Amino acid sequence: MPAPAVASATKRPSFLKLYGLLVGAPLLGIALVLAFGADLGRAPVAEGAAAAAASAPAAGASAFSLLQMLAQIGVILAVARLAGWLMGRLGQPQVVGEMAAGIMLGPSLLGAVAPTLSEALFPASSLGFLNALSQVGIVLFMFVVGFELDHGLLRERGHSAVLTSHASITAPFLIGTALALPLFPWLAGAGVDFAPFALFLGAAMSVTAFPVLARILRERGLLGTHLGAIAITCAAVDDVTAWCILAGLAALIRGSPAGLPVWATVLGSVGFAALSLTVGRRLLGRLLPAFERAGRLTPGLLATVIFAVLVGAWVTEWLGIHALFGAFVVGLAMPREPAFTRALLDRLEDLLVVLLLPLFFAFTGLRTRFGLIQGGELWLVCGAIVAAAIVGKVGGSMLASRLSGLSWRESGAVGVLMNTRGLVELVFLNVGLELGVLSPTLFAMMVLMALTTTVMTTPLLALIWPPASRAAARTAAPADADGLFR
Repeated sequence: MPAPAVASATKRPSFLKLYGLLVGAPLLGIALVLAFGADLGRAPVAEGAAAAAASAPAAGASAFSLLQMLAQIGVILAVARLAGWLMGRLGQPQVVGEMAAGIMLGPSLLGAVAPTLSEALFPASSLGFLNALSQVGIVLFMFVVGFELDHGLLRERGHSAVLTSHASITAPFLIGTALALPLFPWLAGAGVDFAPFALFLGAAMSVTAFPVLARILRERGLLGTHLGAIAITCAAVDDVTAWCILAGLAALIRGSPAGLPVWATVLGSVGFAALSLTVGRRLLGRLLPAFERAGRLTPGLLATVIFAVLVGAWVTEWLGIHALFGAFVVGLAMPREPAFTRALLDRLEDLLVVLLLPLFFAFTGLRTRFGLIQGGELWLVCGAIVAAAIVGKVGGSMLASRLSGLSWRESGAVGVLMNTRGLVELVFLNVGLELGVLSPTLFAMMVLMALTTTVMTTPLLALIWPPASRAAARTAAPADADGLFR
C-alpha cells in the first residue's frame, strides 16, 4: 500500500519547478514580446489626435453653472441608485449597476437615443467640473482600497497562495503584452512607444477588483475558507503589483509637473513609499490612542486622515506618478484596529458610494463611445480582448491552483473570482486614457471587457461553487469585507 503514495509524491512537481513554469516562463515571454515590439517604433499620431479630440472635454470659455451641475448630479444619483438596485435584485453587486448607469448616461446610449437631451444635460464644456469632483472621489477610493488590504495577506501564506498569486498576474500579463503587437499600430494612443503600451495592456489584463471580490466572498460565506484566503490574497497582490506598474508607466510617459528627471521621480516615489510605510505608519498610529480616548471618530480625527490622504496624493502627483498612488500608499500605512477601521469606513462609505463614485462612473460613461467599435473587424478585436482577458486570468489562476493542490472545483472557483475587475479596472483604464496610452476605441473595448468580466463572476461562481458545496462554516466578516459595495 505505501508504494503508490511514494510514487504519487515523486510525481508531484516541486514548488520551484511549478513557479518556474507558471511565473518564470511568462516573464520570459513578456521580455521577448517587448524586445520584438521595440522595432515597431511609435504609434501613428493621426489616431492619437483623434483620441485626444474624442476624449477630452471641450476647452471652451464656459462659465460654471450651479444649476446645470445640480441637475447633472441629481440625474446621475437617481440612475445609479436605480441601476444598482436592479442589479442587486439579479444577484449582482451594486457596483455593476452603477458601472452600467454611467454607460447609459453617456454617448453610447443616452447620446444615441436622445442626443439633444444629452447635449443639454452633459455639454462637453461642463465635463471638467464633473471630472474634478469624480477625481476627488477616486483619490478617496484608492485610499480605502489600500486601507482595506490586510497586511497579512501580503505575507507568505503557503505555496498555494504564492504560486496562484503570481501566476494570476503573469499569465494575463503575457497575453496582454502579446495582444499589444497587433493592436499597437492602429489602437494605441498618440505617439506612444510600444513598451509603455504593451506594459499597460498587460497590467490592465491582470487587475482584480479587491473590494468587489471581498464583497462577493462575504456574501457567499467564503471569507473564512482556504478558497477565500487564496482568492483574497491573490487580489491583494494583484492590486499592489498593478498600481506599482501604473505608477512607473506614468512617470515614464508624462513626467513630473515639477520638471523632475525620470530618475528623480523613481527615487522620490520609492522614498515616499518607504517613508510612508515606516515613519508615516508610526505617526498615523497615534490616531488610535486619540480614537480610544474619544470613544468615536471625531471630526478632528477624520480631518487628519483626509489631510494625510491629500498630502500623499499631492506628493505623488507632483512627482509625476499620479495622485492615486499616493492615496493608495497612505491607505496601506494606516493603523488597523477593528473599531477604528469600521468607524472610518462608515464615514467614508456613504460619501463615496452615494455621491462621488457614481460621478466617476458617469464621467467614465461620458468618455466611453461604443459607437467607435464599428464594423465586424473591430468587434472581432473587441471579442479577442474580452476572450484574452478571461483566458489569461481564469486560466492562469485555475492552473496554478490545481497544480498547487486544490481540487478542480476549487481551482475553477479561484479562477472565476480572480476574473472580477470592476471599479478598479475602470480607474486603471481612465488613467491610461489620460496618459494617452489608449485610443478612445481601445478604451471603449477595455471598458466593455471590464463590465463583461465583472458581470459573469457571480453566476459562474454559483454554477461552479453552489451553496450546497460550501461546507466550511461561515465566519464573522472582517471590517474590510463589508465596505464599499453592499
